[in-house]
Amino acid sequence: MLKRNTALLLFGSYLLILLYSMFFGFSRTQSPIYMYNFMPFSTVKNYIIHYEYFPFSTWIINLAGNIGVFIPFGIFLPLLFPILRNIFRFIIIFIIGITMIESIQLVSKRGSFDVDDIILNTVGALIGFIVYVGVKKKSNA
Repeated sequence: MLKRNTALLLFGSYLLILLYSMFFGFSRTQSPIYMYNFMPFSTVKNYIIHYEYFPFSTWIINLAGNIGVFIPFGIFLPLLFPILRNIFRFIIIFIIGITMIESIQLVSKRGSFDVDDIILNTVGALIGFIVYVGVKKKSNA
């Protein structure tokens, strides 16, 4: 496994880039209105049912991107913080953290609060967690 200092540097860099992208990237400007979705799977369902109205890039960014970009969380968090090697603690802490970020996006009007993002981000983090556990088991075998 990675040495702790290297892992901290990589995770810190990844986190800074991610936060910048979430609040300032993707040509986001501050919106005069609050944008939100509190209905689980509403956005995902909309993309699937009305797929012909969305460019493929929108699909990739909003569905695969929301999963893929959070896979590193599932690897780095248990690697750096042993208390998060328990899947239940990991999920709880991750959901609290990502909900806080989504809420800040809503309040700052830099992005939107979307419960579907929380769900997709959590799926990505869980994929990373499974990868972490698999690599750890393999290295201990």
